[in-house]
Amino acid sequence: MSAEPSALPVAGTASPVVKTSCESGVATLTLARPDARNSLSEAMMAALTSALAAIAADTTVRAVVLAAEGPVYSAGHDLKEIQAHRSDADRGRAYFEDVLERCATLMTAIVRLPQPVIAAVEGMATAAGCQLVASCDLAVAGEKARFCTPGVNIGLFCHTPMVALSRNLVRKHAMEMLLLGEWVEAEEAHRMGLVNRVVPAGDALSSAQALARRIAEKSQVPVKLGKAAFYTQMEMGLDNAYAYASRVMAENMLARDADEGISAVLAKRAPTWEDR
Repeated sequence: MSAEPSALPVAGTASPVVKTSCESGVATLTLARPDARNSLSEAMMAALTSALAAIAADTTVRAVVLAAEGPVYSAGHDLKEIQAHRSDADRGRAYFEDVLERCATLMTAIVRLPQPVIAAVEGMATAAGCQLVASCDLAVAGEKARFCTPGVNIGLFCHTPMVALSRNLVRKHAMEMLLLGEWVEAEEAHRMGLVNRVVPAGDALSSAQALARRIAEKSQVPVKLGKAAFYTQMEMGLDNAYAYASRVMAENMLARDADEGISAVLAKRAPTWEDR
């Protein structure tokens, strides 16, 4: 991936939907529709999914930061697109199912991406925008960032954001956000476990990139094996999780970098990673 910024435009326009750049092994994807509150329109979801697919195959990318332009990180689904299908013969059912499937594909692409993904949140992240943050492996929030799953306030429970929230927050915190649909300030989101760190307003991107660079310095063998194993074992019972983790760790121990890392500890020197 080029170190020069690039952009994925909306079909039929020259306007970028997602801006991409890469430096020091860290790819930064920036939602670039601030005028539309960075809503997860069909074009936005397609652009993000495409960018993630390219990153997954790019061995020069070692970590990813997901940021956004403007005062709103993401307002969730594009409600204008959704309402436009109310007059369909099926009252929009086929479209609703399709757009939600596209959203699920995007969220699972983040989880299944080999490289860790860090959300850099400034401003508001609501509904599917909050889901986007929860789907990332880590999240850094500016102190003025706010989070909400407000569907219940408009007659629409945030069922799909619930999937990501319930896998990040303890049950009662997740249910509180989903049932009340009220704003959660950055510090409270940190207490709940939705974000890892709260930094001064305006510093989320630089702080997330600094965190990503620290990850990028490590051997990619344990990072990639570890990320995949983390999510896999979370869906297992205790005994199966230990059996699975033991198999993966044994595989990791056979890697060249594990041999190098242990040898470096014993020799009291810095390791030299080969990512194999």
